[in-house]
Amino acid sequence: MLELVNVSTYYGRIQALKGVSLRVDDGEIVALIGANGAGKTTLLNTICGMLPARAGDVTFAGQRITHLPPERIVRLGISHVPERRQVFGELSVLDNMILGAYHRFGKESKAAIDGDIETVFEIFPILKERRKQAAGTLSGGQQQMLAVGRGLMSRPKLLLLDEPSLGLAPLVSKEIMRVVAELRSRGTTVLLIEQNARAALRIADRGYLIETGKIVLEGTAHDLAADPKVQSAYLGQGYHHS
Repeated sequence: MLELVNVSTYYGRIQALKGVSLRVDDGEIVALIGANGAGKTTLLNTICGMLPARAGDVTFAGQRITHLPPERIVRLGISHVPERRQVFGELSVLDNMILGAYHRFGKESKAAIDGDIETVFEIFPILKERRKQAAGTLSGGQQQMLAVGRGLMSRPKLLLLDEPSLGLAPLVSKEIMRVVAELRSRGTTVLLIEQNARAALRIADRGYLIETGKIVLEGTAHDLAADPKVQSAYLGQGYHHS
């Protein structure tokens, strides 16, 4: 579904991605793990067109998207849920979700969009309860649920999730990860960036380890979790992949 081949991206003169190649197949959760500053967010920003690749190719569903503008990439079926949630705080929960479907208005029926709102409410019942509440008054975990829900409103084939558990209490993080796994069973493919490598590898099919802008390891989630380097640097003692 998604393939990057030798992608290099720069911030000014600083090279942030150095010949990155990876792929995400239809129906997978692929985890991208690595330390802060390793290039994880840069990689998502490159895929979604926020930061153009200076070299290499990005293809999605067989189409080259390397230099397309972000709004075209959203229309093709890629939705990006950025780090730190970035909900519209003064707008209601429902209005935030409707904004997620902005490019569908005029092309699809109101009933189709309303149906997707109901689906998001099924996944996140708390959002239904709080649908008239200003998004800025939600807890951090509820805002993260709203950010994911808003991302789903564009009906993505591929969801890019940037640190969905960042700053959340352990129980809330666990719930977010459970929902990410559920999204796969509902037919959404996910590329997941997560500093909590332990949580990410538990739900992922495959994974990549990125260090200083380069992919240094790749494999099944099980193989990555068993790798001594990953265990010592990212998983700590006593990790077992289930």
